Amino acid sequence: MGKLKLTKSTNSARTQDVERKWYLVDAEGLVLGRMATQVSMMLRGKHKPVYTPNIDTGDHVVVINADKVVVTGGKEYKKKYYHHSGYPGGLKEKTYEDLKQKQPERIIYNAVRGMMPKNRLGRAMLKKLHVYPGSEHPHQAQNPQSIEFKDR
Repeated sequence: MGKLKLTKSTNSARTQDVERKWYLVDAEGLVLGRMATQVSMMLRGKHKPVYTPNIDTGDHVVVINADKVVVTGGKEYKKKYYHHSGYPGGLKEKTYEDLKQKQPERIIYNAVRGMMPKNRLGRAMLKKLHVYPGSEHPHQAQNPQSIEFKDR
């Protein structure tokens, strides 16, 4: 018997061969978690046939109307966001209501960040997320494709 000969090989994406597109997501009336899962998959590149786990194959995503995103249940009044200053007793907390008034783009950013890999590659992928509270954004020159999600 001879050696086993494989007829097909696995093609892995290379960083220089990845084509990045720009997508525009209107968050008005969308449920936060459902939208964040779709956005994180697009940032990682899992919607592409050339997806490779160790290569950043994702696209740029521009999210507008972040101040009009919706949460379900009682999360609007109960949800809290925590961060630590690094000093003893430095745990800070903000409610969803406060964050929505002062920094509505942070709500979507935090939701998507929690769904990304917790490593160097995940941080690089997260740089392709652009969130804006209103309907205006400075990425008109990139011609972002508008995307509709199913839960509307």
